[in-house]
Amino acid sequence: MDIGKLRHRLKIYDKGTVTRNGTGEEIAAYDALVATVWGAVEPLSGREFLEATQLQADVTIRIIIRYRNDIRPEMRVVEGAHTYHIESVLDQRGERKEVHLMCHEVL
Repeated sequence: MDIGKLRHRLKIYDKGTVTRNGTGEEIAAYDALVATVWGAVEPLSGREFLEATQLQADVTIRIIIRYRNDIRPEMRVVEGAHTYHIESVLDQRGERKEVHLMCHEVL
């Protein structure tokens, strides 16, 4: 791992407080801080599309951090003003040196 690439300060959050809206649907707040780490944020793809007559954006991101075994899909990563939803957690080579987080930006 080239540690020089790990230049972004990232905060990883898990679901914390759960509230219910007027219809009884559970709304989870990502307010449980799991870790603050250094990582590399690499945009992989982006697209815009029209859905229900509204313009939508979809941005796919790969985040590389040092190996941790407490990161799960469904968590969120915050970097500055950007929030990313973790879709999958990959130990690419099985060496337990780095973890690749495949994410979508929450817009």
